[in-house]
Amino acid sequence: MAKISDPLVVGRVIGDVIDCFTPSVKMTVTYNSSKKVYNGHELYPSSVTVKPKVEVHGGDMRSFFTLVMTDPDVPGPSDPYLKEHLHWIVTDIPGTTDNTFGREVVTYEMPRPNIGIHRFVFLLFKQKGRQTVIPPPSKDHFNSRKFAEANEFGLPVAAVFFNAQRETAARRR
Repeated sequence: MAKISDPLVVGRVIGDVIDCFTPSVKMTVTYNSSKKVYNGHELYPSSVTVKPKVEVHGGDMRSFFTLVMTDPDVPGPSDPYLKEHLHWIVTDIPGTTDNTFGREVVTYEMPRPNIGIHRFVFLLFKQKGRQTVIPPPSKDHFNSRKFAEANEFGLPVAAVFFNAQRETAARRR
């Protein structure tokens, strides 16, 4: 059971995007080889233009994982009627490796929030087998729960999120 102080609960990732789960592997997300993603921290869109390195610490070389990056706050956090927008999917990542060993089935799309502070969520799911993942038909109106259900993943094994908002010219300096 998730604790009330869990950043995924506080940030409403658990509830809005996924159901309560117990992490069973560790995942590290790092942009530009130095900007590590921590739950709830803010990153500037200009610092996340290139896809990050995502390391899976756990499982073994016979376990395969799917990584999903999604924005549940589209078009804006006060009225996210478009719900999740899919930013990236990498499948067939062997345990104890990183995303470069997997298969990118949905190309990385950099975060471009227009209104308010958006959450960008990375979810890691354990696959039943290799090359078994069916990519969604569209990046728009994505639903992490339905995607996991359609691919028989069950609950995520790891998750992390960061916040980002539109940069003004002054903030980019």
